[in-house]
Amino acid sequence: MSSPVISGSSLRLALLAVTTLFLLVGLTFAATNAIAREAPLYLVAHPDVATQWLNRDTTRAIFAMRQRSWPDGQAVRVFVLSNNNPVHARFTKEQLAVYPHQLQLAWDRMVFSGTGQAPDRVNDQEEMRERVASTPGAIGYLEREYLDDSVQVISME
Repeated sequence: MSSPVISGSSLRLALLAVTTLFLLVGLTFAATNAIAREAPLYLVAHPDVATQWLNRDTTRAIFAMRQRSWPDGQAVRVFVLSNNNPVHARFTKEQLAVYPHQLQLAWDRMVFSGTGQAPDRVNDQEEMRERVASTPGAIGYLEREYLDDSVQVISME
């Protein structure tokens, strides 16, 4: 019985495949750890909003501009960062389980059909905090370092 012979090129190809697999696994692990180390995001509202918690579906409906009032009937005013802001992308993916472009498409449909409006855009998290704090019924999102007593954190379950 003869033993199989592995050519040099086959061996190099196999080593390249194994090396590539290890690199991909390592990069995936590194990316997952980097995301986990990012500052947590908090749903924030104007201090006079009576609602203390929202579920994901209600939060998604509010940010998609389909639900226009808080559970107690007060009008909601939605504030968001620009679509290309990494905090906005994290918020939509992690908290709403949608991509930023999906929200934009929903907003565009409402605006162009005349059935609704897009949320108010802010330039940065400082402006987000200021606008939410000063606008009755407002909702937005912030990283922990931008939180203060001018806004209330809404729990999301």
